[in-house]
Amino acid sequence: MAIGDLWEVTTGDCSDLYYLDTGMYDTEGYGAVYILDTEKPAIIDSGIGTNYERILDALSELGIAREELEAIVLTHVHLDHAGGAGFLAEECPNADVFIHEIGARHLVNPEYLVKGTKSAVGDQWEFYAEPKPVPEDRVVEITDGDVIDCGNELKAIHAPGHAPHQVVLHDRENDAVFTGDAAGIWVPKIERVRETSPPSDFDLDTCLDDVETIREISPTTLLYPHFGPRPYSDKAMDEYGEVLSQWVAAVESQRAAEGDDEAVIEHFVEEQEMDDVWGKRKAEAETVLNTRGVLHYLDQRDDD
Repeated sequence: MAIGDLWEVTTGDCSDLYYLDTGMYDTEGYGAVYILDTEKPAIIDSGIGTNYERILDALSELGIAREELEAIVLTHVHLDHAGGAGFLAEECPNADVFIHEIGARHLVNPEYLVKGTKSAVGDQWEFYAEPKPVPEDRVVEITDGDVIDCGNELKAIHAPGHAPHQVVLHDRENDAVFTGDAAGIWVPKIERVRETSPPSDFDLDTCLDDVETIREISPTTLLYPHFGPRPYSDKAMDEYGEVLSQWVAAVESQRAAEGDDEAVIEHFVEEQEMDDVWGKRKAEAETVLNTRGVLHYLDQRDDD
């Protein structure tokens, strides 16, 4: 699969479901957006906004006119998932934008979100587009247990470990879960799941609760925005729980050894092994972000 490619989800019994490699961070196999080609077409997540035209092209490829799109459903408001929402809403005038109630205000006024993202991602900001606000009357606030009717029924389940405004979405007809970042980052090239622990909201215990939330649903298919479909198994959930727990323990141990957070970050940057998958720049930036998130979590934990 290459940047810009649109593929049908063939895992499990999924139908009328497609995913697009948006080319996030100019990196192949990192950022996916899903399209439900139902009687009420929907997009799940919207990318960072930079390459939103690729999503519009994918709609055209599927024969979905822009005015036919009915829903833009966001798993959470982080800009790698919600940054394209305003652009898509402008181009698709009949689509409502669905987001957990905690994150709704950031779609209408993204100023605070942009400030936080710039602080977190540093020079990676060059890959982002300044998000367009979503008109308030186009934003639909959802909460735990709400069902979105977009041809298929999507049940929203609150999963706040990665971010307080995150939901996972159970597509009942396809028996698939759009995971947001609650199940980690799936890397199909190496068939491994990786941690995602960015500042400032990452919380280990709540993330582990979110893993159990997905386990309770026990769908046939997991649909990762990072990246692509994967058959569900309890083993996959076990794997991510272990990855997260071991990752936090490793950062905590290194901090105790180093006594200096910048040295801790540099240690894990030197140790990371994803250059051949994502490229050196993205692999290193991902490590910095995830290490900072754990360090912030440890500080918050110790203050409680």
